[in-house]
Amino acid sequence: MFFRRKGWLRKEFDEKLLTQLNKFKENSQQQKVLLEKCFDPSEEVICQTKIAEAKYFFLIREAKQRNVSLKR
Repeated sequence: MFFRRKGWLRKEFDEKLLTQLNKFKENSQQQKVLLEKCFDPSEEVICQTKIAEAKYFFLIREAKQRNVSLKR
């Protein structure tokens, strides 16, 4: 009785993980493009790019650990 909810919660949080993964992927790509287009990037821009990339890779590792994949 109590364990039925576990599967439902897992699906809900897997969907949230995938939406966040897509959001951070776009953010990371935008930051890389911004960094490439800058003539003389500041330290803040470089740090923001590295942070965005780290967040994206963290979510990728979490998705792999939970065995979540995009179904196309």
